[in-house]
Amino acid sequence: MLKNREEAGELLANKLIGYSNNKDAVIVAIPRGALPIGAIIAQKLNVPLEIVLSKKIGHPLNKEFAIGTVTLKNYTLNDDVIGISDKYIKEEIKRIRAILKKRHQLYYESKKPLSFKDKIIILIDDGVATGSTLLSCIELIQKENPAEIIIALPVASNSAYTKIKRNPFVNRLICLHIPQRFNSVGQFYEKFNQVTDDEVVKLLNKTNKDYWMNILKTQT
Repeated sequence: MLKNREEAGELLANKLIGYSNNKDAVIVAIPRGALPIGAIIAQKLNVPLEIVLSKKIGHPLNKEFAIGTVTLKNYTLNDDVIGISDKYIKEEIKRIRAILKKRHQLYYESKKPLSFKDKIIILIDDGVATGSTLLSCIELIQKENPAEIIIALPVASNSAYTKIKRNPFVNRLICLHIPQRFNSVGQFYEKFNQVTDDEVVKLLNKTNKDYWMNILKTQT
């Protein structure tokens, strides 16, 4: 059981300490829940923090149950999706992309995201139940030709862990806990508050401001 996302960040940072001050490494967090974790890791390792935007497609009868994932550039559907109309899926993709576009504008404003080309991407989430969101993010990141993709997770279901480990684009997978019984990510945290858009913007701005200040200090 983890106390909160901050503790998860500290524990994962210890596992990733070998990437400290690596000019090619980038922490990439999946909004919104992974940002507090990613910010701590980025600060501990002194590397920049970025995000990758994605959102799950909920089942029409149970929105919490993911049947796929949408990003701004692609989408994935679970292999076991049956009995769901193409119309529903197309409408959900359109609706979700509109949300992601608004978030992209909110998080980045006029700033341009970092290029992932030839970078060591350390992809962070606060936990993985089905793996569909994370796998779609891996697919999106891979299109930018990074040098490596490393996945770091506080907790994952056994089935999700297996899917991620088998993904041909994943060079390394770190996971603190792989419980046999897995109902939801939140059950493995004592405190699991929702992360707001305002918190995401503040964490991105502060973490990267501190990073660039540290870079300037080493150059003077």
